[in-house]
Amino acid sequence: MKSEKIQSSSRLNSISPVTNIVLNTFFIIYCVLCVAPLILIFMVSITEQTALAIDGYTFFPSKISFDAYRYLFNDIEKLLRAYGVTIFACVVGTFFCVTFTMMYSYPISRKSFKYRNFFSFFIFFTMLFQGGLVPWYILYTKYLGLKNNLIALVMPAVMNAFYVLITKTFFSLNIPDSVLEAARIDGASEFNIFFTIVIPMSKPVIATIALFASLNYWNDWYLCLLFINNPKFYNLQYSMYQALRSLQFLTSSLATASGNTSSALANVPGETLRMAMAIIGIGPIVFAYPFFQKYFIKGLTIGAVKG
Repeated sequence: MKSEKIQSSSRLNSISPVTNIVLNTFFIIYCVLCVAPLILIFMVSITEQTALAIDGYTFFPSKISFDAYRYLFNDIEKLLRAYGVTIFACVVGTFFCVTFTMMYSYPISRKSFKYRNFFSFFIFFTMLFQGGLVPWYILYTKYLGLKNNLIALVMPAVMNAFYVLITKTFFSLNIPDSVLEAARIDGASEFNIFFTIVIPMSKPVIATIALFASLNYWNDWYLCLLFINNPKFYNLQYSMYQALRSLQFLTSSLATASGNTSSALANVPGETLRMAMAIIGIGPIVFAYPFFQKYFIKGLTIGAVKG
């Protein structure tokens, strides 16, 4: 009977060579199709604007030009400062986001916590209803003084109800009460249990939340739009947005100016600049993503089970 089960299992898990070739071919084509848009964006970013207007988007541009990158790197100090601000917000914000999320999620994941339902409702209520943009803005600028400083790019996004939901579910499913009770019997305090038992057992969810939070901080430009007026504190995404606005203003000025400006207008790197901005903005994330892809999958599977 046991041998029959083993043989049945082996038949289910084995695939024929033809099926293996078909599946490998399919996934190779799928991977190429996933990478192709990024390659196209890069090729368009180094295409001459006039050639782009004639040939359209192509993987093999007839004329190569780095005018879009020259425009972006014209003020290299400003670009490096924007990178520095973004990295600061990403690193510091991710650290505090993971810390506060873990500390909030752990108590509400324990059935023995008396106020578990209240604090769960308190955080998850924000996923359904919000206080509104104007009260939120007044709170952060008038009462907390978060205006034109780096904290304004970090603090508003430190807590996220979805991250708490993921972490709470992980704690409920993967941190058994028996382990915690054994530690309490041995005389461990709640802080010792949290830092010596819970944290080491929670590396997958920590990496997941850290990755989600870092992507959120890296791609954020909305907080900078609301709270930052000083160019010294512009992050990368908002700096790219400002560069695009400047170019659009230049293009509209040339279009409405009198005289023969068609040649000058054709040489303005409009579309190529947008693609160059995309490459500069997503470059670090694209290179880092393959190393953390498994944590994305882990986070999605954790979030699919609502605790």
